[in-house]
Amino acid sequence: MMEAYEIVLRAEFSAAHRLKLHDGSFEPLHGHNWRVEVFLRGSRLDSAGLLADFTVIEPRLQAITRDLHDTYLNENPAFAEWNPSTERVARLIHDRLAPSMPEGVAITGVRVWETSTCAAGYLPQTESAASDSLRERR
Repeated sequence: MMEAYEIVLRAEFSAAHRLKLHDGSFEPLHGHNWRVEVFLRGSRLDSAGLLADFTVIEPRLQAITRDLHDTYLNENPAFAEWNPSTERVARLIHDRLAPSMPEGVAITGVRVWETSTCAAGYLPQTESAASDSLRERR
């Protein structure tokens, strides 16, 4: 496995949702104080000794969660075709943050906590993860 560095960013937002259940009915409307963790990984540090500058990445994450704060997720256009599950919230955060990553830095996971004991995540397949996986099989 290749040597790597990791940083983690956290954010929070409050939002409501209703999940469509398997039988087509909806669960009751309810809200959460969602806690977000974003995991970044890369194999090289920049000239300042940083994988990525927190002061650059954190405001981007805060902008994403600010857009979700105090909203009804079912009305968010990003969920027009999807249940606004915790898993989908994690994917949405990944997809909105990923384009702004510095070169050589990948989001390896987004974990979203909807309660203090329940979380779901999105783990994108990254090039380094794919090559690490291939090496492990040999």
